[in-house]
Amino acid sequence: MQKLSATRAFVEPFQSLDKRAADLIELIELADLEGDADMAGEIESELPKLETEYRAFERTLLLSGEYDASNAIFSLNAGAGGTEAQDWASMLIRAYLRWAQRHKFSVEIIEETAGDEAGMKGFSAIIKGENAYGFCKSEAGVHRLVRISPFNSQGKRMTSFASVDVVPEIPDNIEIEVNPKDIRLDYFLSGGAGGQNVQKNETAVRITHLPTGIVTQCQNERSQLQNREVAMRVLKSKLFEIEWRKRQDHIASLRGEVKSNEWGSQIRSYVFQPYQMVKDLRSGFETSDISGVMDGDFDPLIYSYLEHTVGQN
Repeated sequence: MQKLSATRAFVEPFQSLDKRAADLIELIELADLEGDADMAGEIESELPKLETEYRAFERTLLLSGEYDASNAIFSLNAGAGGTEAQDWASMLIRAYLRWAQRHKFSVEIIEETAGDEAGMKGFSAIIKGENAYGFCKSEAGVHRLVRISPFNSQGKRMTSFASVDVVPEIPDNIEIEVNPKDIRLDYFLSGGAGGQNVQKNETAVRITHLPTGIVTQCQNERSQLQNREVAMRVLKSKLFEIEWRKRQDHIASLRGEVKSNEWGSQIRSYVFQPYQMVKDLRSGFETSDISGVMDGDFDPLIYSYLEHTVGQN
């Protein structure tokens, strides 16, 4: 039923656009034949609408990957640099949450680790909605900030880094087996703002997958069992993603393709001073509207990456 629904969601808009385009062509030919000014006005009104809808439909084709329709498990961590990097991480987290809100995605926060003095050390969440992974996958990598640091008394320009990791939440019909002997479970107190809401019990759960070194944790659910279930769900998705990448790399090697390994590499630069610019280093797209980007307008950057990778995967 999911595949049928997805196919219908693609075919029906295409058929509608195709019919409207054919009708418009007939109207143009008729207006040209009869020299009807009223028809010309109707054509001038309809054509921009059709072009806009066609561009929007064309963009949906960029989200046709095997797992693009899935929810996204989204993690963001501050790089080396202490408070400066942790402040940058919190700025990015805020921007991505606003982006998710713009798209009407729901966000299930799994874990938040506050910085020592300000900002955030780490953040993990499941972003839920149609094509959430298809959009978010473009953000995986290292994000570089250049600005005059508010934490530097000498007013020097500083460079900070934050890394984003994104994997699809695996569908319910895919089974990933995890050997209990391959994991270590740790329980700890959930973090909180203090006061009467501080957790008195060790409800937070950290799972370490010993063969791969993958660590997942959850502390935002009410019980230890719920936190463990979420952390295990994230672990299975990450293990699945590793196997999927291996399969894709194997297929590429059989084709004789040479694919650059961008995992963990710098993908984007954000410059606040002495000028303002955000540049995606993969697609080459850049914009001076840094305030818009930091307010959640990532779409131009995301689409530039998706268009850049057409035919590469």
